[in-house]
Amino acid sequence: QVQLVESGGGLVQAGGSLSLSCAASGGTFSSYAMGWFRQAPGKEREFVAAIRRSGGRTYTDSVKGRFTISRDNAKNTVYLQMNSLKPEDTAVYYCSADIAGWGTSYDYWGQGTQVTVSS
Repeated sequence: QVQLVESGGGLVQAGGSLSLSCAASGGTFSSYAMGWFRQAPGKEREFVAAIRRSGGRTYTDSVKGRFTISRDNAKNTVYLQMNSLKPEDTAVYYCSADIAGWGTSYDYWGQGTQVTVSS
């Protein structure tokens, strides 16, 4: 069983930055692909970014050039650095783990952390 705990959400003005963290426990973190998803009010959960066990990264188009996903296997932690934030980035952000390592099918989810961007 893998447990994921997100932190770092909050309220920020448009154009500002936030850094999210997700600490994992209960498994072999370095072998997992890790992803960030978000869900805005009234909308479906959407993919934001992923980092595979190889270190390869993918992003949804709307955050390319603004968000950076990274991981520290020694700390069992994945990060999402968010710059140039926009009001449309407002959502609950969820961390997820794909134990197969490919970043295509996520098995475990965190409880989410709220990010609010004011205009």
